[in-house]
Amino acid sequence: MKNIAILGSTGSIGTQTLDVVRANAERFHVSVLAANRSDALLEKQLQEFAPELAVLVDAEAAARLRAHYSGPTKILSGMDGLIEAAGSSAADTVVTSLMGSAGLAPTIAAIDAGKNIALANKETLVVAGELIMARAKARGVSILPVDSEHCALFQCLQGEKRETMEKILLTCSGGPFRGKKRAELQHVTIQDVLRHPTWTMGQKITVDSASLVNKRLEVIEAKWLYDASYDQIQVVVHPQSIVHSMVQYRDGAVMAQLGCTDMKLPIQYALTYPTREASAFQRLDFWDMQPLTFEKPDTDTFRGLALAYAAGRTGGTMPCVMNAANEIAVEAFLQGRIGFLDIYGIIEQTMAARENQLHPELELLFAEDAWAREYARALLRK
Repeated sequence: MKNIAILGSTGSIGTQTLDVVRANAERFHVSVLAANRSDALLEKQLQEFAPELAVLVDAEAAARLRAHYSGPTKILSGMDGLIEAAGSSAADTVVTSLMGSAGLAPTIAAIDAGKNIALANKETLVVAGELIMARAKARGVSILPVDSEHCALFQCLQGEKRETMEKILLTCSGGPFRGKKRAELQHVTIQDVLRHPTWTMGQKITVDSASLVNKRLEVIEAKWLYDASYDQIQVVVHPQSIVHSMVQYRDGAVMAQLGCTDMKLPIQYALTYPTREASAFQRLDFWDMQPLTFEKPDTDTFRGLALAYAAGRTGGTMPCVMNAANEIAVEAFLQGRIGFLDIYGIIEQTMAARENQLHPELELLFAEDAWAREYARALLRK
């Protein structure tokens, strides 16, 4: 039986991971659950799964949980508690699905403790890809991608030599504003942005998907996961979200992974790899499938993709700065403080204001993250 820690258990990926566990109760034991501040939902999860350890990062939420919960699970709080839980001996696989760069420190703690990582927190590799991959290799730790696109690429690469890979074809739906121009996006509402046509996700990642910033993060993630150059990574808009991504090889052959829009499939694959277990997930019906189409992304309107390639090629601390600025900008948008297109301006101005530093250590990345957040907040105050 595999012992699993789920960091971010009350979010979209975390709750779907628990669905996978329920369907495979004989294979998985949940030993650690961690969340930010959703104490009521976490308490229900503790009552069902009775893990050895639980964490709420928010101290007030943790205090509420301790006051209500009387079960056997030990409850920790704060970032120190989260890091302790990530490296707990109770788990051998850690699902990292915390939102944003908050997932970086606990992921490093899990790697240092020798845990295999089921990675759903793309910001970890965006901010510190060079450091994370080197650390995982040194400790013999596997990083298995949970993102639908990266899980697809991982599967397309199975049984092939990496040097035969010619191009990564990273698909995206285009979000709710596919085909629209900048003038049409000046006054879109939060509700408009959160109305994704094919996927149901958390608010932050849904905004990132609408702006194509999410694809920007995945481009940088692909560079580190598959040892690819940015010239080898091509983004393709695929509005039906059936082809989750593809790999083109040097002989011209293209391998694609197709599936329904259900995150439980990549979650289960990451947890059961290298075996492929049976499931009751929805199947594609090729007799009833709509036509599949592919398009070039509009990087003039959706400038996040161009910023990603610029930050990735610059390397060093610049992806960290870019990511932090985006997190602050998206938060401000969801609070109604800025417009949708203003997200790009916050990112671009923050990147332009900071001198890049190559081959950063962890302490420098944390410092750059803090600087970028404060600079972006200052832009919002102007």
